Amino acid sequence: MKPRDLFDMILLAALWGGSFLFMRYDAPAFGAVPLIWLRMAIAAACLMPLLLWRGHGKVLREHAGMITLLGVSSTALPYVLIAWAMLSITSGLASILNAATPIFTAIVAAVWLRDKLSYSQILGLVIGFGGVSLLAADKADFKPGGSGWAIIAMLLAALLYGFSTNLTKRYLGKVPPLVNAAGASLTSAVLLTPLAWWYWPAKMPGLTAWLAVIGLGAGSTALALLLFFRLIANIGAARAITVTFLIPLFGILWGYLFLHETLNAGMLLGGGVVIVGTALATGVLRLSGMAGRTAA
Repeated sequence: MKPRDLFDMILLAALWGGSFLFMRYDAPAFGAVPLIWLRMAIAAACLMPLLLWRGHGKVLREHAGMITLLGVSSTALPYVLIAWAMLSITSGLASILNAATPIFTAIVAAVWLRDKLSYSQILGLVIGFGGVSLLAADKADFKPGGSGWAIIAMLLAALLYGFSTNLTKRYLGKVPPLVNAAGASLTSAVLLTPLAWWYWPAKMPGLTAWLAVIGLGAGSTALALLLFFRLIANIGAARAITVTFLIPLFGILWGYLFLHETLNAGMLLGGGVVIVGTALATGVLRLSGMAGRTAA
């Protein structure tokens, strides 16, 4: 991996880790849908002028249908699910659950794209799901106001990320990263507009909440999506999605520094198991004697 790609990956992890902080703070003030509409509208406002300035408008129109599907699966639906989940769980736990994304990416690639999995990767999937189960068992509460459905929402968001990553690899791999990022943002903003108007909060949030939304939209979305799609183009989808290994580190750090969230032994253990399983599932970590053997 080139130094620039490594820098992009670390910066992306910091930005996406910060998104959990912003959403944890803003979700109660705006509500899940209006918050994500603002997030995507700000991102689109940042990226679309740059896209038009670089003359990519024709490319966007040529791939409008697939980019619309990308916007729904990579931003609109998963972001709303995560924002809703942040009403019940901490930013640290959310970022750890998000680390299961490469597991779903590997599963979708195996089922949809017929990518063969080694026995080492299959073991990683089992270990990764074990770690997620450990976290869910420790934190899930399906009573009114509990976190059980929030955990399911986080895992569904991770599945959507896995689908959209493979979608990009399969159909949009040769499209400029700026087109994918701007197109996904614009699509999400347009599709969420009616729901955002319907669920708009009766009480206008304060200045701090608005500043957090700007940071979420411009930094953790516009810049982050541009970095992510550039990484997919430069190092491939499977390696780019491993950025989620680093996101929990920043998610927990930002939550501890700014929201005074606590971290317990169960989260550390479950998060470690998820990361190890994900490393095996994506091929970043390989077990001797198992790496070269494949299974359907």
